Amino acid sequence: MASSSKCRPEEQAPPDVFYNESEAAKYLHSSRMIDIQTQMAERALEMLCLPEDEECLLLDVGCGTGLSGEVLEEAGHQWVGCDISRDMLNVAQSREVEGDLCHHDMGCGLPFRQGMFDGAISISAVQWLCYSDRAECNPRQRLLAFFQSLYKCLRRGGRAALQFYPQDGDQLQLLTASAMRAGFGGGLVVDFPHSSKVPSSETPETLPRQTRPAADRPETLQTPRECTAPPPLVLRREDRSYGRRDGRATTKSREWVIQKKEVQRRRGAVVRADSKYTARKRSKVRF
Repeated sequence: MASSSKCRPEEQAPPDVFYNESEAAKYLHSSRMIDIQTQMAERALEMLCLPEDEECLLLDVGCGTGLSGEVLEEAGHQWVGCDISRDMLNVAQSREVEGDLCHHDMGCGLPFRQGMFDGAISISAVQWLCYSDRAECNPRQRLLAFFQSLYKCLRRGGRAALQFYPQDGDQLQLLTASAMRAGFGGGLVVDFPHSSKVPSSETPETLPRQTRPAADRPETLQTPRECTAPPPLVLRREDRSYGRRDGRATTKSREWVIQKKEVQRRRGAVVRADSKYTARKRSKVRF
């Protein structure tokens, strides 16, 4: 049996317990951890593909001591960070970071208004949602609550770059499936697919990849970059009310209703004739 020192942090204690005062101090004094955190944040920011010379409002999920937030500051952006660990946020305050800080559990959903952020990053935080430290905690429900709230608080077309450490292929599938169920497009970008850190069960057939053709992808998604940690999951917020990518009519739209009626007619069913009132919402009459 492996010793506790070799266990993943997620298997040792809940995040608000694991990231105590002593653990938070490592992010304040360890040059190695600071360099790694900074490098991963730079990679995530690069993959957001934000407009040049334009100040954006970004969300840092699991901001910790504010190291990744400082990368956003240096790039000329404003940011808001949330974290479940009070001790990590205390260190961030002592470092006098410029971003606004929020003490919150992302598994309960993000407490921000709709369309508030131009983009979002997360460094080494999302994988914590895959673990259940209490009987009432369901990883699937917490992941869905997180991704649905993240989808809502991003502006239309906004991106989220989430770097995380999956334990295995099943965990990776759980994360990506939850993101797509919430409405996100995009996929996992692997800089070094033959690295020993990539889950052994990962195969090209089972992982969702970038959905756009290679010619349409940003240059940052095509060219691998030197990075000492796994790259992020890149997601795009797409407004589902503006039609489907496969060319089919949007569900419940007029075109969709007419197509359904045509199918019923071909099957011999009696269907009302099309009119200007077809698929129009009826107002409720109240007395």
